[in-house]
Amino acid sequence: MVRKMSSVLRIFLLIWSAISLSILFSGCGSGGGSSSQAGTGTLGVSLTDAPSCGFDAVYVTVSKVRVHQSASAASGDAGWNDITLDPARKINLLDLTNGVLEWLGETPLAAGHYTQLRLVLVPNTGNRIANSVVLSGTSTEIAMDTPSGVQSGIKLINEFDVAAGQRVDLVLDFDACKSVVKTGTGSVKYILKPVIKVIPTVLNGINGYVDTTSLGYNVSVSAQQSGIVIRSTAPNSPAGEFFLARLVPGNYDIVLTADGHTTKVISSVPVPSTTSITTLSTSGQPIALTPAATSPATRNISGTVVLNPPPGSTDEAAYVAAKQTLGSSITVTVKLQAVDVPSGAYVLTLPIDAPLLGFYGTGSLPIAFSAQNSAAGHYTVEASFTGYVTQGFYMDISAADAIQNFVLVP
Repeated sequence: MVRKMSSVLRIFLLIWSAISLSILFSGCGSGGGSSSQAGTGTLGVSLTDAPSCGFDAVYVTVSKVRVHQSASAASGDAGWNDITLDPARKINLLDLTNGVLEWLGETPLAAGHYTQLRLVLVPNTGNRIANSVVLSGTSTEIAMDTPSGVQSGIKLINEFDVAAGQRVDLVLDFDACKSVVKTGTGSVKYILKPVIKVIPTVLNGINGYVDTTSLGYNVSVSAQQSGIVIRSTAPNSPAGEFFLARLVPGNYDIVLTADGHTTKVISSVPVPSTTSITTLSTSGQPIALTPAATSPATRNISGTVVLNPPPGSTDEAAYVAAKQTLGSSITVTVKLQAVDVPSGAYVLTLPIDAPLLGFYGTGSLPIAFSAQNSAAGHYTVEASFTGYVTQGFYMDISAADAIQNFVLVP
């Protein structure tokens, strides 16, 4: 069953509805004008985020959003329509988890079909740190390297139509966890290799609570299908509430992880419609994440990812994912790491306790979990890069750390 949403979420929805209506009728944002002009519609753009891994803040400075009807148009070509942020806005992506949106603006557009969308960031210059990270437990901003392609506009894959007198709203999901790549050993650097998806604007999803005693251990909650992470977030503090927002209707496996704790999975969680909220737990009966029973609680799989031949561009990251199979057919990703290209080094720190599996069933709460002993310490580790064949290896780390190197080919 789909249960009633929490009071916090209900208030959020009411506030967001009020903001959306005020935006719709005010006509604010770059470009001015009115969407009621003959042959003209309106485009509005917002930004949201999945949680980041190991950071207290991830800052990006946005200067504009650009759209074009030609997918092959270069940044200097004619025909661009811009939403310009003046002044450019420095945004902490970690403020935008659990479905929160950052409104970037709107612009009138000629009715028609649009095939190219770009998000333009301000580069770091001199003493100005425009794009940076703050490591967990620290307060110092560390500048991120930003490739030239990021500065000229991050090209997003999304086509949309604007009808005369109508409005289109897009949400850009900036995945900070996949976008910040750590490189080097002695002199560590952080590189911004953005991963951004265009997701639905209508608010639906899956919500619940985790026990607040686990909040200091980097809790992550993700909605997955066949081991692919569709959406992820982190519970808020101090309540421990999470919300996986804007999901395409369907069934999802919900994966909960925390440092030094046993992985928990809730399988076959339904999202029936574009407006439904499915509840997994309440503040009175939160999901408890179990501290690891084994010592050590984790072991490492490490190695390198080599691309042969090297890619033409290194603006993207490679990814290494550690997956587990529960029962006979439920595959989930327990940890995912962005890997710098061409250096390629990675380390995945993984729990070795048996993961705990529960089923949504009819929606009766609390959900019961059982240990999947056959999966304890057993992982399939996969490496991937756009345009190259994904490679995977079965690993057993129940008794010792493991090393696995990858060579990916087109």
